[in-house]
Amino acid sequence: MEYKDYYKVLGVGKGATEKEIKAAYRRLARKHHPDVNQGNPKAEARFKEVSEAYEVLSDPEKRRRYDQLGANWKSYRDVRPGAGAWPGGQVHVDFGDLGGGMGGFSDFFRTFFGGGGFAGAGGFPGFEGGARGREDLFGERPAAEAEVELSLEEVLRGATRSVAAGPGAKAREVRIPKGVREGTRVRVAGEDGGGPGRGRGDLYLRVRIAPHPTFERKGEDLQTSVPVPLTTLVLGGEAQVPTLEGPVGIKVPAGTTVGQTFRLRGKGLPRLDSGGGRGDILATLSVDLPKRLSPRERELFEELRRLGY
Repeated sequence: MEYKDYYKVLGVGKGATEKEIKAAYRRLARKHHPDVNQGNPKAEARFKEVSEAYEVLSDPEKRRRYDQLGANWKSYRDVRPGAGAWPGGQVHVDFGDLGGGMGGFSDFFRTFFGGGGFAGAGGFPGFEGGARGREDLFGERPAAEAEVELSLEEVLRGATRSVAAGPGAKAREVRIPKGVREGTRVRVAGEDGGGPGRGRGDLYLRVRIAPHPTFERKGEDLQTSVPVPLTTLVLGGEAQVPTLEGPVGIKVPAGTTVGQTFRLRGKGLPRLDSGGGRGDILATLSVDLPKRLSPRERELFEELRRLGY
């Protein structure tokens, strides 16, 4: 299995500070995010690689373990006092498919740090038990991941889910902040200390955004199509634009063409990286043609055709 140089992936040195690592991740994540590279599998793969590198280097404990072993990571027993042989030569873990086009971590990450699978009922992940019983190559209980689906309305307001971070653990209310994007990970600290030298078995919720019947998300902006009568485009008038908080009326000037886009500022999703505020709604006008004409309506359209329209 190929060794992954996470420092090289992010383009930073091994002595990089937490601030430098975060800045490198944000720059690369914005560049390769699937939202801005739709239909580009290379960008999606690069985004996954960058996210995995940040997952390790942004966590002090993971980074310490990673640096301690380096490219000789397979000789883990040399840095784990009293450790015996690694049964079978490897640890098998199953992160499953995290959905939303993001997929799971690489085999290198899974083998190095361990992991676990979750399954759930009623649309929410529940603990299946296997992950907390496994150990990673340092004898610590690994973190596990699960998927949680949010609607755009929940992205706007923030959401709450009930989750138990381990078998037999008491369920807790977990707050998912507003403005999260596809693939965002929310950490739920484990409740089981596990004794000296053992991890807490934290749970990470990977966010998936459900498709919306009206809007297509573009970062913090929302795109939608608004059908209006032909007469409104020709003569001017008003159109109702849907938002996540109810329709908003806009003025349509006379002579507006099909396909013209109107921007409703501050009606989109919360911005996380730009000092607060919200994105916009981009409403593209389409023509709502009648499917059946009354005799009088047909007469009027025939008259327009004779006039050259």
